[in-house]
Amino acid sequence: MRPFEDVVAQHGPTVLRVCRAVVGALDAEDAWSETFLSAMRAYPDLPADANVEAWLVTIAHRRALDVGRANSRRPVPTDPVPDHPATRTDPAAGHPDLWAALETLPTKQRQAVAYHHIAGLPFAEIADLLGNSPDAARRACADGLKKLRSIYREDAIS
Repeated sequence: MRPFEDVVAQHGPTVLRVCRAVVGALDAEDAWSETFLSAMRAYPDLPADANVEAWLVTIAHRRALDVGRANSRRPVPTDPVPDHPATRTDPAAGHPDLWAALETLPTKQRQAVAYHHIAGLPFAEIADLLGNSPDAARRACADGLKKLRSIYREDAIS
């Protein structure tokens, strides 16, 4: 069996390319290191006729996925969030033309758009609030959005 250092030298570039393809350039080196740590532990038990490159690529794929999963669980820094929402801000101040366009919609359309796209309610709950079916609530929302798009064009206003 060849020395492990020779295996790393021969197959290292291939393993690094696999890691880059799976997790991207930023995390590829971590996945590469994890691959060869795992491989080093298992290398003495590898059968003599094994395809070493395929074996390393399999390990690289798994370790790269592990690194990607671990990174996805890490907290992401964000800007500080105020302790309390500003109670005196007017939501219409940011886009007064949009709010004016919203006011021109028929009542059920306006309410369906607001409940779904502003409050995030599902159509079943909107239907209960409006006294109609989920399909009717969905249709009212879609019709309201269509009319809003024809009335309000953010890029045309600025």
